[in-house]
Amino acid sequence: MPSQEELFDAVDALLEGEPQLPSPAERARLREAAGVTQARLAAALKSTAQTVKNWENGRSEPRPPRLQAYLRLLDGWAAKYPAPTAPVPVTKTSTGRVEQPAEPPPALAPVPVPDVGPATVTAARPATSSHRSVRKAAVAGAADPRFPHGPLAVLDGDGTAYGVDGIVLDCPATTVAQLVEWTMAESGLGAVRLNRAGKDADPLVVLTAAAAVKLGLPERLEGHEERRSLRLAEDHPVVKQITRAKWKLTKRGFGPWARVYRPAKAGQRQCVQLAVLSWDALDSRSWPGVAGMEPAEIARVLGTYARRVITPRGSTAISGLELMTALRPPTRAVKSESTGEWESAYNPGSLGTEPMDPAPPEAPQEHPVAQGWTGGFIDEEAFQWVRPVDLLTDEECLLPYAVGLDMNTAFLAASARLVVGLSAPDHFHRPKFNKKIPGSWLVDLSGIELDPRLPSPFTPTGVRPDGPAWYQTHTVAYAQELGYDIAPIEAFLRRETGAYLDPWHDRLKTAYADTLADLGVTPDLDDRQFLAAMEHHKKVDPAMAAVLAAIKATVKGGIGKLRERPQGRHYRDGERWPALERPTWRPDIRAAVISKARVNMHRKMANTAKATGQYPLGVLSDCVVYASPGPSPLDFLPYTTSGKALPGAFRLGTTPGLAKVEGVQEMAWAVDLMEKGLNPARHIKGGDAVTDEGE
Repeated sequence: MPSQEELFDAVDALLEGEPQLPSPAERARLREAAGVTQARLAAALKSTAQTVKNWENGRSEPRPPRLQAYLRLLDGWAAKYPAPTAPVPVTKTSTGRVEQPAEPPPALAPVPVPDVGPATVTAARPATSSHRSVRKAAVAGAADPRFPHGPLAVLDGDGTAYGVDGIVLDCPATTVAQLVEWTMAESGLGAVRLNRAGKDADPLVVLTAAAAVKLGLPERLEGHEERRSLRLAEDHPVVKQITRAKWKLTKRGFGPWARVYRPAKAGQRQCVQLAVLSWDALDSRSWPGVAGMEPAEIARVLGTYARRVITPRGSTAISGLELMTALRPPTRAVKSESTGEWESAYNPGSLGTEPMDPAPPEAPQEHPVAQGWTGGFIDEEAFQWVRPVDLLTDEECLLPYAVGLDMNTAFLAASARLVVGLSAPDHFHRPKFNKKIPGSWLVDLSGIELDPRLPSPFTPTGVRPDGPAWYQTHTVAYAQELGYDIAPIEAFLRRETGAYLDPWHDRLKTAYADTLADLGVTPDLDDRQFLAAMEHHKKVDPAMAAVLAAIKATVKGGIGKLRERPQGRHYRDGERWPALERPTWRPDIRAAVISKARVNMHRKMANTAKATGQYPLGVLSDCVVYASPGPSPLDFLPYTTSGKALPGAFRLGTTPGLAKVEGVQEMAWAVDLMEKGLNPARHIKGGDAVTDEGE
């Protein structure tokens, strides 16, 4: 029999127990309240973003010593960001009057609401005025108390506004001005800033066609001028109504994406973003199928994107660019040593507040700094190359299949730990090459002779250069990596540097991985399981498949916006255009991303050829096509004797920069295209896969 002392010790151990973590939902709430990304938390705890995600959705629990460190962090956050008190439910009468129950019920009981898809079952929440009721499902983790109803809502014609997590609001507005007032004063919409030095996201209200008509807007933009300019005429009644109510529109006017604002008051922004679905606010290429979804499902799609990426502020390209600034604000508050007052100052690592002209060879030819420049221009673009048909072997032609591989978000992978210039370029003559300095180099790489069955890594066409040309640092560094001496003739280099895109990369990488996981494609799958999951992932959940497409479009579009070209038929070469006035117009950064992505692709092709003797049939941006004995990449990709993917070659997987299947066709089909001078990488998907180099 155990002694009494032994029993007491055992009981004491049970009473003391293991450190108690809050619920998974509360862990996520505390992290988001602190403005910390999963990737940043993972780095602090020497773990991975996927592990942190598993902790926050209850799939796994931390173990010592991370358990104690994680608990200490959560306890600190809990003291700073206490959970809001659960409100007392209310009901709404048929007259719209809000009634408080005599005694609060012990729990929120589900109540039926109109069929709105996956968010059908909702529960009552308190109204903020007699004009509004809130019906909401139980939400995993509380929102920021300033924005209790999430970042956005989709307004339908009956005045119902569908928010995230099943929230349903009643909006009484019958005019755009009333809608803006309601959004600012009563909706509870908005999102917390992504950086402590940044700004909270403006609330977004998306209008269905019925809602637009109810508010006095045309269902579609009418007339030649409105369709051409994608905005309402300045004398339109709605525009006049907004002005009379002392609200303003930005320079782009009232178009598919409109910002209605007043000057900031007491440091608080007064701005509402509106998106009109029937005016093609959601481009079907970036948001496939979303415009035709039910309002609640649209809210689910946009709300997921808003939480994982950013509240949409226009096209995915615009949102990608805005995300860069939101994560790296140009200024921060600092206390003056002389006055003791807080003042705005440059935020280290950002692009600052002033636009910066590029070096002449980095600029588009129509740019003012390029006028009169005769020294040539940089041409850092993605690959568009097809192998000459006379370099095909009989063995390749007799193989049955052509298999296309696509690199997951290749530009995103290239932006990781990418050092770019933060200051204006300085001009140098005969400098010594240094791969750590970002900039543009005039170098003669025409003497470098490589295997003609591979594209030249130095040109987007894959054709060997024929003399001196301008290259971004990564392209020149690759020539040096291949063993060649580099003797630059000139260079435009930047003295101040930094990994400007790192937080952008981290947030989008996590968003991409989390959304793939929602579609059943997780990092723990082996290669066969990964390929099987990718075959059907878009059918698992069309809403999340649309989010995934939008994330990919955000990457490419955001990089493309760094070199936005002039638009409009009245533009003349040498004139400045609006994009040049923003600090994020940086063609040198775009060139760095594309250069690194192209070099990464070539390195994988070269390593694959070295290991297997296989060479690509064609390359288009981030897609490469190989002849294969079978219909799967497993039939030709190199693996080690232990079954692992060969390091340095193409690997399958979910991470940005790894590969997935783009398409499979018969080899005879590919040979026929190549004989016509066409690129099989353009058509391997089974349609006309238009090249997209980030523009």
